[in-house]
Amino acid sequence: MTDYEQDIWERYGPPTDNDSPAPGESTRRLVLTPASAIEPEPVIWAWEPEQGEGRIPAGALTLAAGREGTGKSSFGIWLAAQLSLGKLPGSFFGSPRAVFYAAVEDSWSRTLVPRLMAAGADLNHVYRVEAQDILRGETMISLPLDVELIEQAIAEYGAAALIVDPLMSTLGSGTDAHRTQDVRQALEPLVRMAERTKALTLGIAHFNKASGSDASQLISGSGAFKDLARAIIAFARDPEGEQQVMTQTKNSLGRLLDLPSLGYRIEGTDIHTPKGVANVGRLEWTGIAERSVEDTLAASGDRDDAGERDEAVEWLRDYLTDNGGEASAGDVIKAADKDGIAKRTLQRARAKAGVTSEKSGFGKGWVWVLSVTDPSEGDTKAPKVPGPRGLAPSAPSLAPSPSTSPSVSGNAAPCTVCRFPLDPVHAAIGETTHPTCETEETPLCPPTIA
Repeated sequence: MTDYEQDIWERYGPPTDNDSPAPGESTRRLVLTPASAIEPEPVIWAWEPEQGEGRIPAGALTLAAGREGTGKSSFGIWLAAQLSLGKLPGSFFGSPRAVFYAAVEDSWSRTLVPRLMAAGADLNHVYRVEAQDILRGETMISLPLDVELIEQAIAEYGAAALIVDPLMSTLGSGTDAHRTQDVRQALEPLVRMAERTKALTLGIAHFNKASGSDASQLISGSGAFKDLARAIIAFARDPEGEQQVMTQTKNSLGRLLDLPSLGYRIEGTDIHTPKGVANVGRLEWTGIAERSVEDTLAASGDRDDAGERDEAVEWLRDYLTDNGGEASAGDVIKAADKDGIAKRTLQRARAKAGVTSEKSGFGKGWVWVLSVTDPSEGDTKAPKVPGPRGLAPSAPSLAPSPSTSPSVSGNAAPCTVCRFPLDPVHAAIGETTHPTCETEETPLCPPTIA
């Protein structure tokens, strides 16, 4: 029975003899429902780090995408662990729930279970998902063939999430992942299942080999993958820092422009097993990231033209000065876009302009504050007192101590934030701060020396 036939049965009951179509008559009919008969409801956020900053919706498809080795699978493991413990901020917080995990490329005994242990997961709540064929035995789930079985299991176990790694590998045989119609036919039943069950549904996706800084456009396969997803989270390695970066590149059900990027590291961890020690990676968040995934992708290819960034610096200072020294991040980005300044260029110009980002209050967005009048001369003024602004938990310091800092010339220009000398390489390309000097939350370098 097709989904359409099932829907008709539920609405009108099974067909009678009088409903049977005459030979040659179409079996399809329109179903018209007035909007007034559909009850509106708010978005349910499975992951909402702070009120009003939802990142992963429950009841919709989300993609976690990036190049190989950027930690997107480690993010899936972290997510599963948090849900199994009831610790993920959002709709499942405080209620440990079952998580279904379908993995194609990694060994459960040698990789996934040790990773889950390293992440602190409740292993009793995380389930390996496979299908069983009478003729072929256990096999990987296939979409859309197994959607009905998955939905039944979610209901039976009260599962909070289905995580598929990678999503493309679960498309049924005969499905061309590069044909829009094929991908839609395979994934639309999964999307509808997510909506019915309200389960967090995460698909891990890879980037293709193309260059560019638009992370959503780099996802391998048909554009239908990104079109069907209601949220996309991209992952990349920051070539100018010691961390990796996660950025929300699509958020159809919530905020996008002023959601900060998050930094993270994959730390090696030893896990003791009955057969010896397994060393696996564990995702650790480092706080708000100064650079976005778009920045890191652009840094490995076509960098911002210096002239464009200088123009953006001047524009940003003028805009914030005209607005009393601060404005919401979303308003700044929208205003810059109207004046032909790309978001990526604006973000790269922000540190050089002496602009910091602060939380505007619990459940509210981010504010860009002009705190330096002339970074090239080191002429600083005290930042505005943040007052009631709530800050996220501080990230650990990433700044090198004086004893471990690289050797620099005694005549090198000082960093505009910490006043320690800049590395000659960064000074030569016009940088005015250390790459790890500050985050969205707080300066990371040592205190300013008088």
